[in-house]
Parts: sequence; structure tokens; C-alpha cells
Amino acid sequence: MCKVRILVAEDLDLWRNYVCSVLRKEPSFEVICEAADGLQAVQLTEQHQPTIALLDIGLPRLSGIDAARSIKTLAPNTAIVFLSGQHDINIIQAALDLGSSYILKSDAASDLIPAIHSVAKGETFVSRQLARLGITTKRVEMTGMEAPE
Repeated sequence: MCKVRILVAEDLDLWRNYVCSVLRKEPSFEVICEAADGLQAVQLTEQHQPTIALLDIGLPRLSGIDAARSIKTLAPNTAIVFLSGQHDINIIQAALDLGSSYILKSDAASDLIPAIHSVAKGETFVSRQLARLGITTKRVEMTGMEAPE
């Protein structure tokens, strides 16, 4: 079985350590590198080509959104998953518009592992809390209605 190779980019050391420890408990996951800022995340992703880049939105030196844009160019096969405390709908929409998945940090305990499994299978994932609010990865039509499934 091929392991899901993951880069974790988070500027808060304690949170990054927590996330990495949770991911390392899953036998099919391998945390291959860690970054403390967006620029480092882009460089490490280009160098290591992980399966998934797990990014915070509020990274220093280069925001998570800007890092994701660069990663999509430099490592097009790397899937992007945002793990953020950011609840601003415009920021969440910008992240989802990149074709990324989005997990709220407050949902990490229940959603992180299922999200990584889903994304590794080529699916997208949105935190349960966001899904309950009607925010999905589906494109929104001009009328404001969600596209039919």
C-alpha cells in the first residue's frame, strides 16, 4: 500500500506538533516535511512533491492562499487541504475556488483523518461545521443556488 505523503504547514509550533502527531498515528499516512511559513511550504512542496499539502490560511511570509496558488503551479499533482481557524466566508470561498478542501481547526479532531483519506482518493472535503451552514465544494451558480449534484 502506498502511503499518503503529507506536508504540514502551520506557524504555531504546538498546533503543528499536534496535527503531525495525529497524522502519524494513521498507518497509511506519512508526514514527510513540516513548514512554519508559506514560502517554506512552497519550497518543500516543490522539492518533495507530497500527495497532500496541509496548509493554514494565516501563514507568515506568504499566506496559505498564495502558497496554494504557487503549489498548484510547481506541484500540480499535490492536493491542497486548508486547516484553518478562519471563518470568513470570502476567505473560505477563495480557498475552495482553488479546488482545495477546507477543515476548520475546531473540527480537526473529528474531520482531519477522514478529510485526508477523502482527498487521497481524489475527492474534496469540507468541515462538517461548514457543510451544516450550506458551504460545499460544489460550484455556486450565478443565481446563488448550488449546482445540482
